[in-house]
Formats: sequence, structure tokens, C-alpha cells
Amino acid sequence: MAVNLLGNSDADARVILNVGGTRFETLKSTLKKLPATRLSKLTEQLSYYDPILNEYFFDRHPGVFSQILNYYRTGKLHYPTNVCGPLFEDELSYWSLQREDVEPCCWMTYTKHRSTAETLSILDSLELDTVRSSKQEVLKKFGWDDNYEYVQGRLPKYKKMMMITWQIFEEPRSSTVAKVVTVISIFFILVSILSFVLQTLSMFRITEIDFVNVYVNKTTTDRTPTLNRQQVHPTFDIVEWICNSWFIFEIVIRFIVSPSKKEFSKSILNIIDFLATLWFFFTWALIKLNVNDNEALDLLSTIRIMRLFKLFNHHPGLKVIITSMKYSSSVLWLLIFFVLIAVAIFASLIYYAERMTTKHPDENMFTSIPDALWFNMITMSTIGYGDYYPKTMLGMLIGAVATVAGVLIIDLPMPIIVESFANFYTHLRARSKLPKTRRKIGPAETLMKKRTAITTIENAQNLRLLGQAAKSSMFGSKTMINNNRMSSMA
Repeated sequence: MAVNLLGNSDADARVILNVGGTRFETLKSTLKKLPATRLSKLTEQLSYYDPILNEYFFDRHPGVFSQILNYYRTGKLHYPTNVCGPLFEDELSYWSLQREDVEPCCWMTYTKHRSTAETLSILDSLELDTVRSSKQEVLKKFGWDDNYEYVQGRLPKYKKMMMITWQIFEEPRSSTVAKVVTVISIFFILVSILSFVLQTLSMFRITEIDFVNVYVNKTTTDRTPTLNRQQVHPTFDIVEWICNSWFIFEIVIRFIVSPSKKEFSKSILNIIDFLATLWFFFTWALIKLNVNDNEALDLLSTIRIMRLFKLFNHHPGLKVIITSMKYSSSVLWLLIFFVLIAVAIFASLIYYAERMTTKHPDENMFTSIPDALWFNMITMSTIGYGDYYPKTMLGMLIGAVATVAGVLIIDLPMPIIVESFANFYTHLRARSKLPKTRRKIGPAETLMKKRTAITTIENAQNLRLLGQAAKSSMFGSKTMINNNRMSSMA
């Protein structure tokens, strides 16, 4: 194992390590610097020691091992940039090293793959590239994978219909029928929202006018028109009834065939769909009851516009936007926190600055701190309506500082959010270009058996050659002995 021709101590003996076909040579004392690791426990009795070549063979990555061996020599572990992060972690685990030993200069590069792995796991949970679930996956969703008869395909007819119907409504790209249902659903959503928008135009509203008798003088009266109320054109009611009939049909069918009624009821999109449909019937009942003063209730009718969020289920990019916003929620909350602090500080400053430096109190537009809060909110967000503005030099200076501070506070965290979205979207585009089926590597046991058999044959051949060499050496020694005897007798 150790080459020690100069008579030095065993610690100074050289060790040859063959890693993936690349030979490395070092001192045994170097490998002892890190105890409790694989290289610190090398002995000739190990299975990967080759006594013929006098080396240890490891079928591992040689490029990573060069950095690992350098760690034994210098005490500093650097991350090779030409390998993937999980591969480097596997190699560290094999050589019994800790990932915390990586130097700080390489730590950011090394941990980048962890965010990538987290991004890929999130994209897997969204099932963005799932076109059609397999039969086993659908059975697992419904909780029927434990039933042997169901797994073998012996399902009752109504359960087969539930699976087919669920795929039609929940997997838009699973079949032609599912695509048609998706197009119909999107069409009714857009028509419902367009109807809600157009019915607010005066050209599509019917005005009811009442005539009242007004006395012109004591003996003469005149019929004067008075505005009673405005009603929506009846065509919009017909359109709303058709659209909401489809929405009722869709949500009822989806609820019946859903694998988990509890999870279906907890979905935000399903709750929005249900409330929008319920609110339509509620407002229709109010109209039939001649409740005219329902302008405040009309505000809640805007919930039907929230149905646009259902389009997120049909476009992967929209899901990525929502996911990236959730992933960056900590940064967003931090941004909101700092903006509120800055608004409160500058609102107090500008209120008292205007109050102290204004000559005439009537000229001061900031009569209270809430007015100053509104001014700083629209100033720091760079909107600037112009309804409030400072009139003194000190107030203008504070307003200018508030504008610059607002730009800095709002814009500095934006690259983090943009990077998060770019990270998700880039991986989504990359995943869409990957092949659906990939080659699978066979089990290693078969290869090991073949290798063991070949190694046995090679060892047998080596032993045979060694035996022949030993016999020839013994025959040569006997011949030399006989010649010596004959020479001595002569």
C-alpha cells in the first residue's frame, strides 16, 4: 500500500489513489489530518485496495476529488464551478465530509442549487406540465389505490364516470372534450364580465320618467316629467341568466366529482365562484322585491370580476406570477412596513413644518396629520394628484426628500421580486422543452455481479501466472543447485 523505499516512518509513506481512472498521489500523514473520514481509514484489508497495482480504486468523480484532496492538504474546501451542486453534496457525503466546511467565498455559489431544487419542487407541486394524469394517479387522488380490484380496472360504472368527468373539468388539456369545456367556461366568464361593464353605460340603461301635475297658477296645471329611476336593459338580464346557469352547472358538477369535498370547499377560486353566483340571485331577488336603494349592494357585485382568477388554472404563466408573489411575500411585507414608517415620519415632519412657517393659518393645506399622511402616500409612490401640496420652503424641502426616499424604499426590493419571478419562469420554460420520457438507468446489482465474475476470472488468471512463475523459479533454483553439486564433485 505505502511506498517507503527510503526507510522513513509510516506516516511519511506515499499513498496512490485511483479515482475514476485518474491517479492521485499523496502522503499518508496528509490523509490523517481529517480523522473520522473515509480517506483517514485506509488499510490494505479494504475491498477497494489493489495489491497488484499497489493503489486504492474509487469509482467516483475525479474533478471533485481534486478539491477534496486539496482540502486535506490546505485545510480549505473550495467548490468546483464545473459540477452541479447535488453531485458535489453526494461526493462530500461519500468521503464523510460536511458541507459546512465549504469556504465562505464559495458558499453562495454552492448553495445556489438549493434554491433551484426548491423552485423545481414548487413547480412540481403546481403540476404545470401535467397534460393528463395516469390512471394510477387519478386513483390515488380519489383514495382508491388501496383497493386491488380498482387498481386492476374493475371499477363500478359510476366511479369510472366520476374519474372521466373530473379529468374533463379539472385537466383542461387532457382530451378534446376537456378543451371544449374549457373554451366554453372561458367564454361565459368573459361574457359575464363584459355584460357587467357595459350595463353601466347610459346608452344601455332605460330611464323611467314619471309625470306629475304642477300648478302654474291657481287655475292652470301642467304635466312635468320627473326622473324616477334607471333600469338595465332586459337583454343584460337574459345574458346574466345564461352565464350564471352555466356557472351553477359547472360548480355543482365539479363538487360532485371532486375527490375531496373538503379541499374543494376550501379553494379560494371555488369560494369566489360560489359567492359571485349567489350574489347574482340575491340582487335579482332585491329587484323583484322593488328594493330601489341598492347602490351600496351593487358595490359587492364586483366580486364577479374575480372570476378572472379562474383563468390562472388554464395558463401556466399566470400561476407562476402568483407563486412568485407568494415566494416573495417576506420581501413584500418588509417593503410595506418600511413604506408605512416613512409615510408616518414625513407626514409628521411636513405637518409641523407647514404649521410653524406659514404666515397665515388659512393658507396651510395640512390641517391635520391624516391630510399629511395622504400627501406623503401619493408623493412617495410618485403618483402626485396635486390636491395637497406644501407652500413653504421648508415644507417643499421635506416633500422633495420624501419623494427621493419613496423611490429608494420602493425600488430597492423590486429586483428581488423580479429575480424570483424570472427564476420560476426560466425553469418553467426549461421544463417545457425537456422530453416527456427520459432514459432510466438500470440497477447497479447486475453490473456488480458481472464485474465480480470478470474480476474472479482475472484473479484466477493472475494466480495461474503467478503459479507458473513460481514453478519456473523453483525449477531454476534446483538446476542451479545440481550444477553446483556437479562442479564440487569435479
